[in-house]
Amino acid sequence: MKLKENVEKLLQQAFEENNSLFLIDLMITSDNQIRVIIDGDKGVSVEDCMYVSRKVEHNLDREEEDFSLEVTSAGVSEPLQIPRQYKKNIGRKLQVKTENEKFEGNLIDATESDIKLQWKAREPKPVGKGKVTVEKEAVLAYSAIVEAKVMITF
Repeated sequence: MKLKENVEKLLQQAFEENNSLFLIDLMITSDNQIRVIIDGDKGVSVEDCMYVSRKVEHNLDREEEDFSLEVTSAGVSEPLQIPRQYKKNIGRKLQVKTENEKFEGNLIDATESDIKLQWKAREPKPVGKGKVTVEKEAVLAYSAIVEAKVMITF
């Protein structure tokens, strides 16, 4: 799988030159269709996709191997996959599913091992009738997260 090694090396060079961009996924099919999904600390522009595409395409030899190349950005509806994506979304509202629970809250911190969500909830008063609004927090390890998506509000 020499093609994959070459593409990985070229992507690494592209990300070293523009260190605000990073790789989310790289897929190469048996018929040499290369699909690269990137993200960026400040988002991804069409120019960023073109830059990465050119960096790969212009340094691969079509005489050696025929291929097709697609470079896209992580879509707004795509789940977060790596810690760097969580870090860039601090302050935004997330919907996070674990094996047994579902959380919706503001992402207030993201480390290399876990995230911290914060939200308000209505709970019964400890004494008497009625409800009171309380601040809730959850610290979730990445390993416990089944899916996490940024909630888009209009």
